[in-house]
Formats: sequence, C-alpha cells, structure tokens
Amino acid sequence: MGLSHEDVKRLLELLDASKFDELHLESDGTKLTLRRNGAGNKSTTIQLVTTEQANADAPTQIATAKVQPSSNSGGGLVNVRASMLGQFYSAPKPGAAPFVVVGSKVRADTAIAIIEVMKLMNSICAGVDGEVVEIFVRDGELVEFEQVLMSVRPA
Repeated sequence: MGLSHEDVKRLLELLDASKFDELHLESDGTKLTLRRNGAGNKSTTIQLVTTEQANADAPTQIATAKVQPSSNSGGGLVNVRASMLGQFYSAPKPGAAPFVVVGSKVRADTAIAIIEVMKLMNSICAGVDGEVVEIFVRDGELVEFEQVLMSVRPA
C-alpha cells in the first residue's frame, strides 16, 4: 500500500471533518497513525509538506520529542527521545548550521532536529526547557521510535 502525499492529505481532511480524534491504518506492513490536536499524545501537530517544500524552507510537521529522566544521570539530565522512526537530520537543510549543539539553550518548543518519514519532514521539538548536554545521533542516521537523541539539563 503506497500512500502518496495526496492520500495522506485526504486522510487528514477526513479525520478533521469527522467526530473522531484518532485514526489507525495498517495495510501490507505499512502503519499510519493520525491524531487530532489535543487527542492522545497532546504534543503532536500534523501539517504535511513534501521534501521539496521542506528544502525550500517551508514549515514542516511538528512533533514534540518524548522526554524521560536519564537513568545514568546523577545530575538530573533528561533524555530527549525520538517520537517516530525515520531519518534524523540535525540541520534544516544540507550545509546549514545545526538546530542545536552541545551547550545550546532550548525551550520546550525549540526545534532540535528533523526526522524524515515517507518523504515527510517532521520538525522535532525539545519538549523540555534547558541546556543540551550531549547529542547521541549523527546527521543522516536512521533513528528508532523512543531512541535517545540527546540529553538536556532542565532549567
């Protein structure tokens, strides 16, 4: 089941016009979950763009990363985890400066990376106010759902 940009856009329109808050679709090994703002994971906003639009500095889908206290941190660090599986990009476009580096101050709504999924660019927000202490993923790497992207010292 190949979903085009238009297919996903139409599904979003149908969800928006319905009384439902969430849609789960699974077919031929492809899984798609769509949530209306405020439903389930309150941190996900859905806005679709193509790769070409993202490369032209267009807005991208925005998702807040999952945050969780670091198990190995005596200093109260928080692990920022990937909210989806996909290709990790540390900068808005090739050759541009990264969104954050070690020592960067972030707010919960600060974009820290992009994760590309099925040609859709998903801007990942920090989900916590603080300072980036360590980044665990290199630009261009494939990340798994819940994989630790970076550690942040909360403000």
